[in-house]
Amino acid sequence: MKEAYLYGKLNNMRVRCDLCNHRCVIEDDEKGKCCVRKNSNGKLYTLVYRKLISENIDPIEKKPLFHFLPGSYSLSVATVGCNFNCFFCQNHQISQAPCESGKIAGRDIAPEEIVEHALKYNCNSISYTYTEPTIFFEYAYDIAKLASSHNIKNIFVSNGFMTRESIDMIEPFLDAANIDLKSFSDKTYREKIGGRLKPVLDNIEAMKEKGIWVEVTTLIIPGINSSKQELKSIAEFLSDIDKSIPWHISAYYPQYKSELPATGIDIIESAIEIGKNTGLKYVYGGNIRDSRYENTICAKCGESILERSGFSIISNNMKNGKCNKCGEMTDGVFQN
Repeated sequence: MKEAYLYGKLNNMRVRCDLCNHRCVIEDDEKGKCCVRKNSNGKLYTLVYRKLISENIDPIEKKPLFHFLPGSYSLSVATVGCNFNCFFCQNHQISQAPCESGKIAGRDIAPEEIVEHALKYNCNSISYTYTEPTIFFEYAYDIAKLASSHNIKNIFVSNGFMTRESIDMIEPFLDAANIDLKSFSDKTYREKIGGRLKPVLDNIEAMKEKGIWVEVTTLIIPGINSSKQELKSIAEFLSDIDKSIPWHISAYYPQYKSELPATGIDIIESAIEIGKNTGLKYVYGGNIRDSRYENTICAKCGESILERSGFSIISNNMKNGKCNKCGEMTDGVFQN
C-alpha cells in the first residue's frame, strides 16, 4: 500500500479523502466510496498503486480525442475501481469489481515500466482510462511526471468529478482530457450515477482555464438524457465556455444493469444538429455505423480535413492543423 497524496487527518483517527468531490470521511479500517482507498490507523492509503489491470496500445481516436495528436497511438492504462456506480457502465467488470467482490486485482508494474513500454512502442502519449483515473491518482501522477520528462504526453479520460486540488496537482503534467458529461441534470447524477453535476461542469471550465486540451463526451441513453432540451443545455454550456471544445455524442448499447433500448441513429443526428446550432465548431457522432459523423470538418470552408473509419484516419487534408483548401487553422494540438 502507498500513502495517499491528498487527504486530511481528522479526530478519532478519521481521515477525509480530497481526491474527488465525494470527499469521503473514512473511519479507521474502512474504505471510501471507490473501495480502493483505506484508512489504516489514521492514515489514508491507496490499494491500487502498481496494480495494473489493463494496458493496451490504442489509437488516440479511441479515447475519443480527435483534436489532440490525431492519428497517433496512446498507451492506455488502468487499475480497478471507480468513484461512480453508473447502472450503464461500459467497463463494469473492472470499474465495479472492488466494491462488488472486495478484491483488488492487477499486475505489479512500476511507473518506470509503464513509461518504458510507451517509449518501446512509439506511443506519443499515455492515457489513464477504462476506469476513473482519479481513484488511482498516485499511480497516474507518478507515471505522468516521469512520462513528461521523456516528452510523452499525458491524458485523463475521466468522469470529471475530481477536486480542484487534484487538478492543481496534476496540471503540470496533464496535457489533455476527455471528460464524460453524462447528463445536465443533477437529479440524474445523484440517482443514476452516484455523483453531482456542478463539480463536473466546474472542472471542465477549470481545465480549459489551465490550458489543458479538453474534449467532452456524452453517452446518450434514451429516456435518461436524450431530451432535446437537455442536449441543448449541454451544447450551450460548452459553447459558452469555448466554441472550439469538441463534443463527442456517443450511442449507448445495453450494458451492466441496464435493459434500456440502444440509442437510435436519429437521436444522434438530432443531437449533432443541436450542437452545431448552438455554435459548437466540432460535433461528432460515435458508436454508430455511419462514420461520416466522425470526420473533422474545416470550420471555415466546410472541407472534410480528417476523414475517419472506425478509429483510423483514412484521409488527411490538413497540414500542421491548417486546412489544405482554405488555410484555416483547426483548433487542437497537432503533430508537424
